Amino acid sequence: MRRKKKDNSYKWSFASVGGTVRVNIKSGEDIRHLGELDRKMWTVLSCPVTGLEFDQKALKYMDCDADGKIRVDEVIRTAQWLTRILSDAELLVKDVDSIPLEAFNKADEDGARLEASARQILGNLGLEKDSIGLEDTSDNAKIFAGTRFNGDGIITPLSAEDEKLAALVGEIGKAMGTVKDRSGEDGIDADKIEAFYTAAADFVAWTEAGVFPFGDATADALAAVEALKDKVADYFMRCKLIAFDPDAAPVVGVSAEKLAAIEGNLALAADKIGLEPIAAPSAAGKLPLKDGINPAWKAAVDKMAALVMPKKKEITEDEWNEVLAKFAPYTAWMAEKKGSEVEALGIDAVKEILKEDKKADLLALVEEDKKLEAEALSIEEVDKVLRLVKYFHPFLNNYVVLADFYNPKKKAIFQAGRLYIDQRSTDLCIRVAGPSPEISSLSGMYILYCACKSDKLGKAMNIAAVLTDGDVDGLRPGKNAVFYDREGNDYTATVTSIVDNPISLRQAFWAPYRKVGRWISEKTDKAAAEKNDKSLAGFTAAADNATTAPAADGAAKASAFDIAKFAGIFAAIGMALGFLLDALVAVVKGAATLKIWQLLLIIVAILLVISLPSVFIAWRKLRRRDLGPVLNANGWAINARSLVRIKFGRTLTKLAKYPKLSAVDPRARRRARAWRIVLWVFLALLVAAGVLYILHLRGVVSIPFLIK
Repeated sequence: MRRKKKDNSYKWSFASVGGTVRVNIKSGEDIRHLGELDRKMWTVLSCPVTGLEFDQKALKYMDCDADGKIRVDEVIRTAQWLTRILSDAELLVKDVDSIPLEAFNKADEDGARLEASARQILGNLGLEKDSIGLEDTSDNAKIFAGTRFNGDGIITPLSAEDEKLAALVGEIGKAMGTVKDRSGEDGIDADKIEAFYTAAADFVAWTEAGVFPFGDATADALAAVEALKDKVADYFMRCKLIAFDPDAAPVVGVSAEKLAAIEGNLALAADKIGLEPIAAPSAAGKLPLKDGINPAWKAAVDKMAALVMPKKKEITEDEWNEVLAKFAPYTAWMAEKKGSEVEALGIDAVKEILKEDKKADLLALVEEDKKLEAEALSIEEVDKVLRLVKYFHPFLNNYVVLADFYNPKKKAIFQAGRLYIDQRSTDLCIRVAGPSPEISSLSGMYILYCACKSDKLGKAMNIAAVLTDGDVDGLRPGKNAVFYDREGNDYTATVTSIVDNPISLRQAFWAPYRKVGRWISEKTDKAAAEKNDKSLAGFTAAADNATTAPAADGAAKASAFDIAKFAGIFAAIGMALGFLLDALVAVVKGAATLKIWQLLLIIVAILLVISLPSVFIAWRKLRRRDLGPVLNANGWAINARSLVRIKFGRTLTKLAKYPKLSAVDPRARRRARAWRIVLWVFLALLVAAGVLYILHLRGVVSIPFLIK
């Protein structure tokens, strides 16, 4: 049916989808006029980009402002752009992976530019054909492989035709790090070039300002001195203590006792020997450099002496401090080091690079590359066209119409997979951030919130699984299940919380009886537990009395207690049985005046009185089950009802169906048959007894033992 709106001339077609009249988007012209559709008629006003089972690139292309949401304005903008740059809008509803080059609208500036970019892509790939597909645009590195310039402002050694300039690009990349070019190669950009030349100039200036008190060996000399610095300071302090008090010599000197305590091969105990002073301290306060050095420190002292004071045989503390002071300018200079990024190249190579000064040439290559930026972006935009040609109409079916959800042959983009639990499966599983019962309860659906985890994939997610058929007796938080995503990967699913609502009319019919049964079971268990506790307490008290009183007297008391106790119990049981028998007789006497069909009608009426309110409430809720609140809780903005009626619900949740099988074991078959016979005989006797009693009450037959 078509209806013409008053405020525009385009005629939309409508369809009843999910209990609501919705616009039917079925042609390229419908997409062309999407901006004229009254926003009150859109099923969805906004949806998230993430968490959907849909092509992620296509979703990002439609998210024009990159805020993670796709709103109506962005959908309209995408529709207008596509129908403008394509000469045939009907391509949008044909589900194609490729389009002919002539499909671009050359009369439009963007269309002509994209057509030229498509031809360039095919040329870069070495293909000669008159159509382009997703397989041609999906790999940027393949498209731009082997190209000197591709518009991203990054140059590679291939960008430079001069060999020395190409080598310089490589050197800069090694020193400053690389960035990925569209071709997939490592390259450098303008920032890397500027940073390299700044670092090179700083490194040369810093190197030329260096102070080297020991020439080229200064660095090694400083390292040798630093290795002994603390140990030498310790030695001179020990010497000062001996000069202060000669009696301190045995305490601060080399300890023979400690050396004697070292067991085993002393050549392997250098670490323990090294704990002793570097040399034997004395009041003279001179450190020997040749002889008398602790064997553990001999090599280090020899190295230091050879680099710093090769002619000296001993040194005082003042002389040692003078040596340390000579390194002060060098250490200060080292602390101000600049341009360390280029140090690996060597000072001579860095000076040569600065002398040749190819910075301007490199930046010119970057600028030449940037000139192709628009063209390169157009090449990427061709991929956008192809993806939207394929996916835009399916997206509209999930956004404007929500048709895929109600199509038994398809799945909506929000359906994350399938959950198996309690001998059933459900396909209505939606990714969520976490439980939101206060919102989801408005849907009227029975929802299992599950935490899903895959150790194999290293992934985790939360889902809201909606059950629309079956029973719920075995479902509870903490129950484990298995979830399969749309790609077939399995996850361990654990129920974290439940939103309780009617799931089927059958469940609602038996719900009152199950509740009563659970109540009776709970009361019975509670009463039995209380009786058990009292009995145990009684036995414990009796045992305690037996140990403190004479045996005969205790036995008499226990006997009297038991008789009284059991007399009361039997009296109570008798009263209860009498009450039940009287009630049964009253019912049967009343039934004796009724016909069989009247009795059945009464039974049916009783069942209806008990179950009808529950069924009626469930029926009303099941008819109003709405997917909208569940999606709203997951970041959607739903603008229309999305009902899940009883019949449709059965297609979303599948129950296990087993064939009727007999037992394989012959003995088991005989036992089962015997029990069935006993059961049927018992029921037949029970019915016969009831019929005879009713006939006796009516005077039709006479039963002697019932005659008073």
